[in-house]
Amino acid sequence: MNKVLALLMALGLSNFTHAASIGPRGIGTAFSEGSASFGAMIGSGSAFDESYFILGAGIGYYLTQGLELGINAQYWLSGKPSISKITPKITYVFPQVGSSNPYIGTFYRRTFYGEGDISSDASSASDGRIKDQNSYGFRAGAYINTDNQVYIGGGIVYEKYIDCHPLLDCTSISPELIFTVSF
Repeated sequence: MNKVLALLMALGLSNFTHAASIGPRGIGTAFSEGSASFGAMIGSGSAFDESYFILGAGIGYYLTQGLELGINAQYWLSGKPSISKITPKITYVFPQVGSSNPYIGTFYRRTFYGEGDISSDASSASDGRIKDQNSYGFRAGAYINTDNQVYIGGGIVYEKYIDCHPLLDCTSISPELIFTVSF
């Protein structure tokens, strides 16, 4: 059971940390209608008493001023089982207030587990593998404009796991750090 709890905590702590935004009107258009964003993530994490190397990427598109629709993907390798995450998301970045742009967002996440016998507790399928999981969550924070091209964001992410074992804490709260450059 401790392995599942460790996994839930690790899953909540992994968020994208770098992004670049490309606006159709040039400098300072990171959150403008028609802007696109690309994010890349390299990191590490642990779950199931294993250490993982994490690779990820994401894309987004601003449908209107401040409203981004996007999707992120992560792959956790070098541990057993392998872990893959797909995360569709919606984020709204508010107009600039002083030198910051507050944001709020919501997401859905599907986590897939590869080969690797981890335990026979209630979170495992009948073949000994952990069951794939669904979760949803919310995020809030602010981007700080350091100049016309660079935004640094920080906030809090709340995630709730669906169909979680009733004896476990099925939620996580974690910080996030975002670095955005607009072109």
